[in-house]
Amino acid sequence: MFPTKTDKARDELHGGRRTLSQRERALLLMADGRRSLSDFSPLFSNRGEAEQAVQALVQQGYLQAPAAASAPPPAAVQLPPATSADTFDGKRSLATTRMFLFDICERMFVRRDPALAHQIRHALREARDRASMLEIAALMLAEVEKSAGAERATSLRERIDRLLPFTEIVH
Repeated sequence: MFPTKTDKARDELHGGRRTLSQRERALLLMADGRRSLSDFSPLFSNRGEAEQAVQALVQQGYLQAPAAASAPPPAAVQLPPATSADTFDGKRSLATTRMFLFDICERMFVRRDPALAHQIRHALREARDRASMLEIAALMLAEVEKSAGAERATSLRERIDRLLPFTEIVH
């Protein structure tokens, strides 16, 4: 399923009132009919949590299936049950971690603090090893915690830990 925003979601995002959590609002921002549940998973600690959030937003009328013009009302749309807690089974790599950090930078800092976003992008381009990647991630997570709270920073930290390659043991 590739959910899209409803008018109710657009009102939530632009109307000045905030009835949803920051995570739910971030999910609404990303819901453009091209992104799937896998794309929403980094916002949550696991895929199951992301699926529950999407399903709740569908049931509350904030999200709908893209072809909803002839479909039943959004509250009737159901998502299939999750098959696992987190299906990320890609290769751990610095490149994957770097791309995730670039994505977080764009979503969290570009509008709020363009100078910081520029600094982070530059540092990410120069990062070549695990230690420098962790240093940049720590800076970003500290800023995320200030602006979005400890829970959001913790969920991002968990995702980063799943993307970074394991440390090498030198004999």
